[in-house]
Amino acid sequence: MATTISADEIRRVKGLGFLHNKGTDTFSARVLTVNGKVTPKQLACVAEAAAAYASGDVTFTSRQTMEVQGVSLEHMEAFRAHLAQAGLEIGGTGPRVRPVVCCKGTTCQYGNIDTFALAEKIHQRFYTGYHGVQLPHKFKIAVGGCPNNCVKPDLNDLGVIGQCVPAYASAVCVGCGTCAVEKVCPMGAAKRVGDKMQIDEASCINCGRCVGRCPFDAVPTRTVGYRIFLGGYWGKRGRRGIPLPVIFTNAEDVLATVEKAILMYREQGKPGERFGLMIARLGFDTVAREVLADAILARKSSIIGA
Repeated sequence: MATTISADEIRRVKGLGFLHNKGTDTFSARVLTVNGKVTPKQLACVAEAAAAYASGDVTFTSRQTMEVQGVSLEHMEAFRAHLAQAGLEIGGTGPRVRPVVCCKGTTCQYGNIDTFALAEKIHQRFYTGYHGVQLPHKFKIAVGGCPNNCVKPDLNDLGVIGQCVPAYASAVCVGCGTCAVEKVCPMGAAKRVGDKMQIDEASCINCGRCVGRCPFDAVPTRTVGYRIFLGGYWGKRGRRGIPLPVIFTNAEDVLATVEKAILMYREQGKPGERFGLMIARLGFDTVAREVLADAILARKSSIIGA
């Protein structure tokens, strides 16, 4: 069946978070989860709203949102009001910062950082706080707890990956015949060379699995931090993001860098141009210098108000 709803109306409600179901007069409501985590009360609220105002079907997206299918135009406001009772909102569309995705973080055996906490801060500061700021295109952010890249941070416009930088005490190494550190390293970065174990920094991805594995405490400590990738995206023509040449050790520095990247994108991106294509056009070194310095923050008001 063909829809009877006008294209202008479809565009209008899409901006509110209701995506048209092709060939029908109904929509899917995109329900945000902030960081992929919801409470029992929120789950029950979504189920109630789906049964009362939609088809009853709830699907899950790759961006950690829920989509309630079969919402009609006449039920949209009641649907939104029902979700608001549990602190839930509809959205996540348009040329702006999109909802953040994150992995399990420190609830996973490999997690180096609290991804839930960082993703929530990014959501509040840049999804909510920058919601009225139009960008050249969508801007996706992902937070991963370790280099396993389960949520593919390097295939987002901006990705954060938790790091665990090993501190190697070479003097303590006794050159065991079978090196426990070498055995556990997934990248082959730790190798016994002569009578000592060495860590090849070029191969090390800072996953942290070697920390504490040496029985003589040759790798006893670690520095936990964050690596930021810029300019990735997926789709018909994918592009892997490029890491900044810095490992941040403070979450506030990460948030500041995210803000500078968004501001630079708004200021220098062309309409319809993804962040990665802007980086390719300007040169990564140019973009890296801008987001690692603070000059752009002084232009924040004029950039946002332009």
